Amino acid sequence: MARPLELLLRGGTLVDGTGGPARAVDVGVADGRIALLPTGRPATADTVLDVDGLVVAPGFIDVHTHSDALAVPQDTEDPAVAALRLAPLLQGVTTEIAGNCGSSLFPALPARLPGLAEHLRVTFGLGPVAPCPDFTAFAAGQAPALRATHLASLVGHGTLRAGVMGFDARTPTADELAAMCDLLDRALGQGAAGLSTGLIYPPGTYADTEEIVALARVAARHGKPYVTHLRDEMSQIDRALEEALEIAVRSGAPLQVSHHKTAGRHAWGATLRTLPRLERARAEGVDVLCDVYPYTAGSTVLHAMLPPWANAGGIGALLARLHDESVRELIRRDIAEGVDGWENTVGNGGWDLIAVAAAPTHPHVQGRRIADLAAERGCDPVDYVCDLLLAEQGEVTIISHSMREDDVRRVIASPLSMIGSDGVPKPGRPHPRWAGSFARVLGHYGRDERLLTLETAVHKMTGLPAARFGLTGRGTVHQGAHADLVVFDPATVSDRATFDRPLAAPDGIGAVVVAGRLAVRDGAPTGVCAGRVLEVR
Repeated sequence: MARPLELLLRGGTLVDGTGGPARAVDVGVADGRIALLPTGRPATADTVLDVDGLVVAPGFIDVHTHSDALAVPQDTEDPAVAALRLAPLLQGVTTEIAGNCGSSLFPALPARLPGLAEHLRVTFGLGPVAPCPDFTAFAAGQAPALRATHLASLVGHGTLRAGVMGFDARTPTADELAAMCDLLDRALGQGAAGLSTGLIYPPGTYADTEEIVALARVAARHGKPYVTHLRDEMSQIDRALEEALEIAVRSGAPLQVSHHKTAGRHAWGATLRTLPRLERARAEGVDVLCDVYPYTAGSTVLHAMLPPWANAGGIGALLARLHDESVRELIRRDIAEGVDGWENTVGNGGWDLIAVAAAPTHPHVQGRRIADLAAERGCDPVDYVCDLLLAEQGEVTIISHSMREDDVRRVIASPLSMIGSDGVPKPGRPHPRWAGSFARVLGHYGRDERLLTLETAVHKMTGLPAARFGLTGRGTVHQGAHADLVVFDPATVSDRATFDRPLAAPDGIGAVVVAGRLAVRDGAPTGVCAGRVLEVR
C-alpha cells in the first residue's frame, strides 16, 4: 500500500536537477521522501498546493558559505540574526556547504581549543564561538539550535593548522603534520565533506605546497574533494591555479576551485586563460570543478588586506603590532610595493574600492568606502584601517569591488561551474549575495540575459553540487529522494537584495520544503526549522 502523502505539489513543471528537459509531473512528499505522480492522477494529501505555471526543483545547494556559527539557540534568538539565518531559505536554499576558505569550527587538539576561540570569533563575527575537537562534537553542538537549512561542513585547513601548531608562520614539524593528518582523517571518517584551504588567510597562508599535498592525500583516501581559495586570485592567478592543479594531481583528490574569479585591474580578462586551463586539465583526467557567485564584488575580513607578516601569531599579536607607527609604515610600503606570494588586494585596486560591511561598534561606517572615511578624518587609509581594527578588536568585514562583469559572466556560463554565495552572514551590511545569489542567477543571468537555460541553471545549483560533495539522495528530484524542494515562478523570480538593503528577500520564490516540511509558503517563512547537520559518507 502506498504511503499517505503529507504534501502534494500539483500541476507544476518539474526541473529535476539532472540538466534534462523540464516535464509535467505532480510531486508528493511522504515521510520526508519524494513520490512522483503522473500529472492529473487522483491523489490526496494533508496539504495540497496548486503550482500550475510554476517550476518545482530540488532545493538549492549553496556550495560555499561561512554560516558555520549561524545556528540560533532556541532561547537566545535575536531578530537581526534571525533575518540572516532565513536569507538562504527564502531564496530556495535547503543545504549549505560550510567550513570553506580554511575556516571551520573543528578540529583541534584539546590543548589548542582556547587559543582558537578568538580567531573564530573574528572570523565568524557572531559573538563567542566555541571551537570543537572533531566533527562529531561540532554536529552535536548544533543539535539544540534552530537550523533553517541542512548543513554539511568541510574541514578548514587554517583551523586544523591552528588547532595543532597555533598561528606560527613556519613549516610544521613532522609530528605536527602527522597530527594534522590524523585529525583530518578522523573528521572525514566521521562525516565531514572534504578539506578546504584559504591560502590568503593566516595561518593558511604560511603553508607551502608540500603541506597541502600531504593533507589532500588524506582527503583523496576518503574520496572527498580538496576545496581551495587560491593563494592569489589577482595578478598571480595563473601561478596560483597551477599550484592547485599540482596539489590535485599529486594527491589524487578532486579539486574544487572556490569562488573562481580574476580580480583587480591586473587580472581583468584573465578568465580567458583560466577557464581553458581548467578545461584542459579536466580533459587530461584531473577531476576539477569550480564555483562562482554572480556579483562583481567580493567580501572578506579587513585584516586580510594587510600583509601576511602582520597577522603572524594570531589576532592578539596583530592588534598589539598595530599600535606601532613603524609597523604601520611597513604595511604602507608593502601595499605599495607588494610582497612575493601575497595577493595584495589594495595594491591591485585601492582603498576606494573597499567598503566596510560590518563593524559592530561603529555602525555609522558600515556601507562606506575606506578612502572616504580616511579622508573625512584627514588621515592615511592605513592608519584609519589600523585604528578601526583596534577599536573593533579585529572584527571588521569588508566588501571589495574588484571584478569585471565579463569575467563573472564567463565563469557562470562555464560547464565546470556551480553556484555558491560565499555568504558571510554577519550583522551590519553584509554582501547581498547571501540573500540574492540563486534568484539572481535564475532571473538576471538565466531568464533576462539568456546566459543559461533554466535546466542548466538549476543543475548548477542542485545535481552538480550534490554529486561533487557526495550528498546522496539530494540534488535531483526522483522517486524516494530526500524531500528538499523549491517552487518558483520562472517569469518573475529575481533578486532584490542590494548593497543598501542586503537582506531583502527575492521575488518569485513561492515555497520551500526542507526534510519534507513546508518551511516557506507564499514567499514567507512558516517557522519550520527542519535543517540538520549532514554526515557525508
